[in-house]
Amino acid sequence: MSHTAPAHTSDTPATQATQAMAWTPSLNTGDARMDETHQEFVDMINQILATPEEAQLPIYKAFLNHTVEHFAQEERWMLATGFSADNCHAEHHATILETMRVVEAHYLDTDKQIITRLAEALAEWFPGHAASMDAGLAAHLKSVGFDSVTETLADPSVIQNVTMSGCGSVSCSS
Repeated sequence: MSHTAPAHTSDTPATQATQAMAWTPSLNTGDARMDETHQEFVDMINQILATPEEAQLPIYKAFLNHTVEHFAQEERWMLATGFSADNCHAEHHATILETMRVVEAHYLDTDKQIITRLAEALAEWFPGHAASMDAGLAAHLKSVGFDSVTETLADPSVIQNVTMSGCGSVSCSS
């Protein structure tokens, strides 16, 4: 299955053609379920970018719902493997979702380009997030024997206290 879409040129003359977000090996985290969810995320960004702005809202709503579940999934895994609820990885997710939730009102108000701009911004943000926070989370899940398909630990005794507040990576700056 292809994970790219054709570039989209807006009907407005001032907007440049938008390039699709390519799925590259650098987006792989090492966790098959996480990578599948990430491929869906990239596919949905590309679907938005390939859709005329006046027809984007239904696709955007589906993308928002997917992103809510995507982030909730990762946050369940973090909590199950020793992260505190207020870790910085979850804080990054909350910031993205907060932004995504206000986009629909702006689109309906008069800003028909806002969904495209957000999709472009997410396409720019996501590779760094996946390579740092998500790849770090995937390595952590593997190190504690967490199965992301069944969402279970091979040995629950490996998780002592819920104290990890980091991002699931070396740095919280991504």
